[in-house]
Amino acid sequence: MNLTDPLFWIALLQIIGVNIVLSGDNAVVIALAARSLPADQQKRAIAWGSGAAVVMRIVLTIVAVELLRLPYLKLAGAALLLWIAVQLLQPEESEDGHATVVSGLGAAIKTILLADLVMSLDNVIAVAAAAKGSVLLLIIGLAISIPLVVFASRILLVLMERFPVIITAGAALLGWVAGDMAVTDPIDKPWVDLHAAFLHWGAPLVCAVAVVVVGKWLAARKTAAYAAAGAAAAAATPVAAAAAAVAAATATVPPHLRRVLLPVDGSEHAANAVRRLLALQADLRAGDALKVHLLNVQRPLSGDVSRFISGQTIEDYHREHSEAALAPARALLDSAGVVHQDHQRVGEPGPTIAEVAKELGCDMIVMGARGLGTHTAALLGSVAQSVIEVSTAPVLVVR
Repeated sequence: MNLTDPLFWIALLQIIGVNIVLSGDNAVVIALAARSLPADQQKRAIAWGSGAAVVMRIVLTIVAVELLRLPYLKLAGAALLLWIAVQLLQPEESEDGHATVVSGLGAAIKTILLADLVMSLDNVIAVAAAAKGSVLLLIIGLAISIPLVVFASRILLVLMERFPVIITAGAALLGWVAGDMAVTDPIDKPWVDLHAAFLHWGAPLVCAVAVVVVGKWLAARKTAAYAAAGAAAAAATPVAAAAAAVAAATATVPPHLRRVLLPVDGSEHAANAVRRLLALQADLRAGDALKVHLLNVQRPLSGDVSRFISGQTIEDYHREHSEAALAPARALLDSAGVVHQDHQRVGEPGPTIAEVAKELGCDMIVMGARGLGTHTAALLGSVAQSVIEVSTAPVLVVR
């Protein structure tokens, strides 16, 4: 392939896309490893650590490109990529950070390099496959995508959080690359070229679709397990649970509302929920006695991140993001003179919101509908849908 070949640019876009989707945890580690350093050293740690990681990643991927020329290795790599792609669609399981606190420029660079080395197996295999044996294409793709991930990591992570379809598309892309690997292994490529050329596009397409279908199915099972756990807790108070189900379905306001849980994430949908609550306050029988519990739930960082970052640093990271998410709602409530108490949690948002509402004895949950769920929650958004399914308190969803 050369620069005038359309296949060159398609493969380049594949490399960039794969690396962006698979490098989220690497970007978080880079940001957190440099977090405790002075501002000037933060920039140096990120620049030196990321630069060294780029060189290391290029060398490792060139080695992988050469190894993939051997028989059977592409088949093994394709199977591994399919597994990685399916896992990409699963809810993350968190671990408490147990690494030591990073102190000093050298320690930060060492952490960035070590984390990138350990966490980049999936990147290396996927990028090597997408490069199709072209070292030039490989170097250009990594040189563009890795700095993009590093220096725009926060923007990329926010986009992936708010638009989960990006992750789905990335998983499908990995499935496509895996299918292409499987039919271009030296052991089967001659036969495919001679007898079944359609497999060069058919196998990637089937693998891409299979990854999304299987990944979504497994993710739905895990989500159902979370919902079942919440429902089991609700079963302890069957009368309250039945009343909550009716109230959630009708979205009516209880006549004696005293405590309201208001989960927020800093979005405009959350702000709309705050405004709706303020509008309802005047209609309540004891509006002056209303107490609002503001809640922000941060999704846990993956276990890969916690292997290299200390628990204290992860805790500070979650606190900072929670404060940013709570600030807009806090300002609206303060300006209206509404008494409120702030709460911060880390966990799966839906079950955690329901658990906090029960813990605080809230009469109602008022929350915004972000509409970012999958086909199973197209109208309400996955978090709101999850809360409705497991909450023992009525849920008012505001658009």
